[in-house]
Amino acid sequence: MSQRAPAFPKTSARRPSAVWKVLTSTDHKSIGLTYMGVAAVFLVLGGLEALVMRLQLAVPGNRLLAGETYDRFLTMHGTTMIFFVLLPLLLGFTNYLLPLQIGARDMAFPRMNAFSLWLLVGGGLLLYLSPLTGAPSQGWFSYAPLSETPFTPQRGVDLWSAALIVGGYGTTLTAVNVLVTGARLRMRGMLYKRLPMFAWMSWINGFIILFALPCLTAVLLMLEVDRLLGAGLFTRGDPVLWQHYFWLFGHPEIYLLILPAWGLISEIIPVFSRKPIFGYEFVAWSTVAIAFLSFAVYAHHMFAVGLGWPVELAFGTTSMLIAIPTGIKVFNWLATMWKGSVRYTLPMLYAAAFIVQFTFGGVSGVTFAVVPIDWQLTDTYYVVAHFHYVLFGGSLFAVLAGLHYLYPKFTGRFLDERLGRWGFWLNVIGFNGVFLVQHLLGLMGMPRRVYTYPDLPGWGALNLFSTVSGFVLGVGLLLLLVNLIRSRTHGRLAGRDPWNGWTLEWLTDSPPQEGNFSQLPPLHSRRPLWDLKHPDDMDHVRPRRHDKNGHIREEERGHQ
Repeated sequence: MSQRAPAFPKTSARRPSAVWKVLTSTDHKSIGLTYMGVAAVFLVLGGLEALVMRLQLAVPGNRLLAGETYDRFLTMHGTTMIFFVLLPLLLGFTNYLLPLQIGARDMAFPRMNAFSLWLLVGGGLLLYLSPLTGAPSQGWFSYAPLSETPFTPQRGVDLWSAALIVGGYGTTLTAVNVLVTGARLRMRGMLYKRLPMFAWMSWINGFIILFALPCLTAVLLMLEVDRLLGAGLFTRGDPVLWQHYFWLFGHPEIYLLILPAWGLISEIIPVFSRKPIFGYEFVAWSTVAIAFLSFAVYAHHMFAVGLGWPVELAFGTTSMLIAIPTGIKVFNWLATMWKGSVRYTLPMLYAAAFIVQFTFGGVSGVTFAVVPIDWQLTDTYYVVAHFHYVLFGGSLFAVLAGLHYLYPKFTGRFLDERLGRWGFWLNVIGFNGVFLVQHLLGLMGMPRRVYTYPDLPGWGALNLFSTVSGFVLGVGLLLLLVNLIRSRTHGRLAGRDPWNGWTLEWLTDSPPQEGNFSQLPPLHSRRPLWDLKHPDDMDHVRPRRHDKNGHIREEERGHQ
């Protein structure tokens, strides 16, 4: 009997390429990793811009860059690092980790999540197209009316504005997604008081983004109305109107760049100290206090414009107040480590460096709450040093701690320990070498935002030391990049739970399967995996894990 040909002959199914998968994915894990990849590309660009600026400042009277060119590098570096490095890095961690920690399959709006990502990428592309029409040179703060057409005629300023508006819309949509996901997709038993600290801080961060970013978007639209239509909003009205809008966004921006980073630290320190976080409730509510106060301190950036003493007194007071909830966090992290069984793995080393550097940056920040000190130092390198200790020594080091902590979950493999430790020490030495001496330069009176300086005693030597340290830091970050790429294929296999963690992300495969979980355990406490591993010693039965003197309990030591 003859065989009939099939009506629909089989065709060789073509598997989508990895690039196509990334471009079309709505999975929160893929989107989270793409955010981080995009941030890494912009980190390379922003880092190279910083090194060029440091070369210009290495010696007094250097002529490597003209003044206008230096200003363009300054504008691109500041904008890149704040809006297209730190922000997408933290959004990436939030996208990846939030659904896993609360037992959800994905974010609440997966397609909107992907749309938000590509809006931010589009914003970054617009920024780097701006040099084609005259690179913006007005600084990342873009003070109007100096950024108006009569003073800054380059069309690149318009593309710069468009970049931040487009990227800002993407970030605002992500905030909506985070808030709805945290409110609606928590697994049964995951009460707000049981949220992992990273999930809690990312959720609170969503509120800050939702209220702060529209201020920036509004003022950028007003600037473009001025520049393109000649409305004169900033030239005929209050000359500091721009600053009010900008800093009403700009100071909360500092906290939206650091709250998720604090969340990562609050996950890492307990796991590697083998103790639950000390004072969970205080850490959680201090986050809420910071979210409110971050809007109430914004005008301390404007003391030099002459606001009048009642206003300066009010904002100076609130600026000191915000140090209290911030200090609570630092003391709780230290108390968690106190008398614990601390394991100084790479994530813990970065976390420890974060605490030291961020505390230093925080203390130097409190000095700006004292109005006369602010007047004396506001336009000096002291501000540059303080700012970088908070956002680089604080936020970025916390992100690096989180990257080393979660890399086994992302890839199923460990980072190379030897390369990682070399990278860590180069990063710590390089970072502190660059910025510690800039405190001295500021106290000696060296102004910021200048492309050259006179050969005054000590200025040349300290600037040269800062520049050399910048290249040490660059080598450290390069080693980290090599480690990330090499360990992807050559790293030691990690398994599901390589750090003996307690939260739900360590329950699933590494990397997690589609849908994240095949089964979820009953949830009775903040440490569901501890309960699962120790059914005879569950947290909700005996919630205190340390004795009255702060020592970890002997029985807990036995469960390491």
